[in-house]
Amino acid sequence: MRIIFFAGKGGVGKTSVAAATGLKAALLKKRTIILSLDVAHSLSDIFDLDRDLLDHNKGKPVSVSENLWIQELDIQEEIENNWGAIHKYVSTLFNTSGLDEILAEELAVLPGMEEVSLLLYINRYVRQQEYDVILLDCAPTGESLRFISVPTTLEWYIKKIFRVEKAVARYVRPVAKKLYDIPLPGNDYFDAIEHLFQRLQGVDQILTDPAVTSVRLVTNPEKIVLKETQRAFMYFYLYKMHIDAVIMNRVFPEEVNDRYFSRWRKSQEKYLSQAKEYFTPVPILQVNLFQDEVLGPARLTRLADALYGDRNPLDHFFLGQAFQLSKKNGEYHLRLKLPFVDKQNIELNRSSDELIVRVGSFKMHLLLPRQVAAAPSVRARLDDQYLQVYFGGDKNG
Repeated sequence: MRIIFFAGKGGVGKTSVAAATGLKAALLKKRTIILSLDVAHSLSDIFDLDRDLLDHNKGKPVSVSENLWIQELDIQEEIENNWGAIHKYVSTLFNTSGLDEILAEELAVLPGMEEVSLLLYINRYVRQQEYDVILLDCAPTGESLRFISVPTTLEWYIKKIFRVEKAVARYVRPVAKKLYDIPLPGNDYFDAIEHLFQRLQGVDQILTDPAVTSVRLVTNPEKIVLKETQRAFMYFYLYKMHIDAVIMNRVFPEEVNDRYFSRWRKSQEKYLSQAKEYFTPVPILQVNLFQDEVLGPARLTRLADALYGDRNPLDHFFLGQAFQLSKKNGEYHLRLKLPFVDKQNIELNRSSDELIVRVGSFKMHLLLPRQVAAAPSVRARLDDQYLQVYFGGDKNG
């Protein structure tokens, strides 16, 4: 099984690169599916399929060529299949507050529903071995990070809050019915959440297994795009996602040498040089700007050839660890790679069995093994690109 995420800023060419990689994988006789994580699905458009504007085949896989399928989720179908009791309660809650019933049903499509639905598909496809290759055409960076944070966040919620909420609701519900018009969630609501969590069990191990899953960041040689790629690079590392390549898309070829584009060429050369400094030793795969729109299987095949050449697109182009936990001289040591971060941008807190890492406005809860969480003291320092955290030592950091 091979899973590859194609992530990056909106408009850099993620969908085209994912589609091109899918065609190349299918030619290798691998049963391949491309999943769209972007609400504004465009996989059908990239393959130039003859379909209506909003026709996504009710979210089911569509065959586009031999050994290749695409899937664009239909959230209404997912609500019916996976979110029945949860959506019903939230809709009823909004309706009770005075909203029109139809509007309440629309607003009850909560953030995260589509992400969880996609994780359910990934987990199912891997466990049932329905496909050899899963390619993910990611939404823009921020939404992609929310997607990969779902398993950790949901696990934290289930372990820390869920059972308390369920117990409180069971005891308070009879009294609340007599005093308030606002309904409390019933057992079917909590059972539905628990069932979803059970179906997601193990998906976090799949996403963080470097032998199976890797991320390829798609970017362009422009300052703002490259800055966002740096942030994505850091955040994916924070979530232990393995990055095996950076794809530099839409580079002006050497034959573009007229005066009109001279400043663009000079600017691109500058940012190409910077990218090599930023992301080494992760390889950069460079793709020139095409003369026309990359649309349909023929042009996508040309893009795949330009991107990978004779290489197997399913290979791991780079292997390395994001962070590791070890023990030496009675002290536990957490080594976390945080590229592009200064000391003043990092905040660490420990709460019970968690290490809370805040980088700028981004926060993550790292659940610690019991023996590590029980350490009496914690100290940390930033060495080059690595955050070093020591548990149990007597020294002051």
